[in-house]
Amino acid sequence: MSEAQSITGEESIARELTAFQNNILVILAKEPMYGLAIKRELEDYYGTEVNHGRLYPNLDELVDLGLVEKSELDKRTNQYSLTDDGYDAVLDGLQWTLSKVVTGDDRADEITEIVENSY
Repeated sequence: MSEAQSITGEESIARELTAFQNNILVILAKEPMYGLAIKRELEDYYGTEVNHGRLYPNLDELVDLGLVEKSELDKRTNQYSLTDDGYDAVLDGLQWTLSKVVTGDDRADEITEIVENSY
């Protein structure tokens, strides 16, 4: 692991992930999903096709890191869900981003409005 540290001073694996992997974690923060549903969410976000050869190796790596849990939905379909460590990684990324973006009351108000309109 690199010297990257989370805001709380604890090492965070999230700092070592690619943006693509972090986006997968963010998608799974909403609810557990099967691979093709994750693929569709990513394609909506990127506005382009996401290849299976990119998605599944990244999902497998997130499973190996303990950030995502893989279970069998049926004989042919796996379901992926965020672990507690995965959720902590998402929060760490949000906390770091907000610490850079929120520089005053006006920006804090904008972020509050985004949060209030998100659920």
